[in-house]
Amino acid sequence: MKRVYIETYGCQMNVADTELILGLLAGGGFVPTPSPEDADVLLLNTCAVRDNAEQRVIGRMGELQRFKREGTVLGVVGCMAQRLGPVLLERVPKVDLVVGPDGYRSLPGLIGHACQGERAAETEFRSWEHYEDVPPVRPASPTQFVTVQRGCDYKCTFCIVPYTRGPERSRNLDDVLREVRALAGQGTTEVTLLGQTVNSYHDGTHDFADLLRAAGAVSGIRRIRFTSPYPTDFTDRVIEAMAETATVCEHVHLPAQSGSNPVLRRMLRRYTREAYLEVVARLRSAIPGITLTTDLIVGFPGETEDQFQETLSLVEEAGFDDAYTFSYSLREGTPAVKLSDRIPEQVASERLSRLIELVRGQARARNFPRIGSVHEVLVERPARRGDLMLGRTRGNHMVLLDLPASAIGEYHRVRLAGTTGSTFTGTRVTPELAVLSSGP
Repeated sequence: MKRVYIETYGCQMNVADTELILGLLAGGGFVPTPSPEDADVLLLNTCAVRDNAEQRVIGRMGELQRFKREGTVLGVVGCMAQRLGPVLLERVPKVDLVVGPDGYRSLPGLIGHACQGERAAETEFRSWEHYEDVPPVRPASPTQFVTVQRGCDYKCTFCIVPYTRGPERSRNLDDVLREVRALAGQGTTEVTLLGQTVNSYHDGTHDFADLLRAAGAVSGIRRIRFTSPYPTDFTDRVIEAMAETATVCEHVHLPAQSGSNPVLRRMLRRYTREAYLEVVARLRSAIPGITLTTDLIVGFPGETEDQFQETLSLVEEAGFDDAYTFSYSLREGTPAVKLSDRIPEQVASERLSRLIELVRGQARARNFPRIGSVHEVLVERPARRGDLMLGRTRGNHMVLLDLPASAIGEYHRVRLAGTTGSTFTGTRVTPELAVLSSGP
């Protein structure tokens, strides 16, 4: 048996792809190892969304080279591999193979060739590839990711994903349900459906509303989540399915990117500020108590101070519970490279600081009134510090609990006892004392 070590960077899609890679290699006699020291194959599953993510990977490649010995293979897979292709082989001489997201089937053969000293890059797009026949190798967990869609057709001017993941294509609904049922049979009770614009899912017959209802009805599945949706793909059918399917959690991550219409046009986002807020209003009307998180970019080429102020006001008007915030990162190969009026780094950094301050303050303001309310919490894993467990509410709030490790996978009624502004502490309550909050 040969041992493979994989480090995963970036989004949940990459986590799911790592599980596919392990499944593909398992058929060739490979077993995963948690340590690079004793690995026969070292793989970095990479992200290309931001430049600093790529720089981290390049630095890590240099570190992993010291574990190479005769016969050891060092490879780069995923979005950065797709973006750079053979250039990576030139830039890092000790890298043996470079494979994009549609080329994972070639990994066993390429590894064999690499052991004979042959270096190669595989970055061909395959619009038919869903790896349906590959059983992912997943660690046991009460919550799992299920990829339902690959690629993206939107081509926002700042985004590299359409060029690293290829065109959008959706899995057949029956295939998705087969995977969800298998996970439920293994003890998984929460599933997160993954796609680049997941609510544009359509397999030719069924849309995302059909998928939500069907996945939510699988026996043993108690919670359904999804990420990341595109604002204008929230049709009435999808929102109705969310509201009417009891297993769909009351949380949506709804990327906005900017609160300024001129910036949104330059980003080639297919909505206005007003249309985005209308989607927010429709979601809140249909699903009382829903929590909303978002992605926001500052410093996009041409962004004025007034336009940045519109992003700040969007945070307040939409009432986000939290946000992932970024300074614009130029990506070679995207249309935004051609835009003039680059924002100086110090200006973008100062705007980002102001945005983070507002988001954190709003999160605290929304979370403190939740103290004392009681919620259903799924215990997911040990916390990174101390002896506490970390759980999650249906509204996607993280809760620290004083429970044993044996509680992982259990659902408890928990009273929120305190908050740092983002994470809560909670105490388990007995059924006769608990009155579940009507909201998440």
